[in-house]
Amino acid sequence: MKAASRCAGAVDEMRASMIEPLLQRYSALSSREQRIVLVGAIGAVLLFVLAVVLPLRHRLTAVEQRVESKRDDLLWLRSVAPQLAGLQSSAPPPLHESLVVLIDRTARQSGLEHALAGSQPSGNGGLSVHLEQASFDALVTWLAQLRDSYGVRVDSAVVDAGNNVGTVNASLVLAH
Repeated sequence: MKAASRCAGAVDEMRASMIEPLLQRYSALSSREQRIVLVGAIGAVLLFVLAVVLPLRHRLTAVEQRVESKRDDLLWLRSVAPQLAGLQSSAPPPLHESLVVLIDRTARQSGLEHALAGSQPSGNGGLSVHLEQASFDALVTWLAQLRDSYGVRVDSAVVDAGNNVGTVNASLVLAH
């Protein structure tokens, strides 16, 4: 305890030794100069508060809001983690037949055999498929089946309205 009180005493002495010369100089000034120094000191304090303290406080508030938002996001992620863990990201099943045969067979099963106008190989093992006057609903269902059951994805698609209501002409590039 004695060491702590000695340190406090030393700090008080140092403060007094620094402030005492300033107070003597201030006292030596005329009253007009004292007012100018006082106004300048107040202005310096205000400038410091406006230029440093307020922007730091504003940034601190913004950071606290971001932290709170991130905390909320983390809580939400933790709440849905069990559901996400239940979902398995599985690789597409291997094809037991060529993509050409699969597309032809599933198009026929989906009722698109009359719309299948042709197909030809595309780069990287893909297949370019052309359909004319295909039922839009049947086309979307067929593409979903290809994706879900066989892992076939649509790399690109150009779909235009057909001649009849509900029909389309489509050029697709499909890949596994």
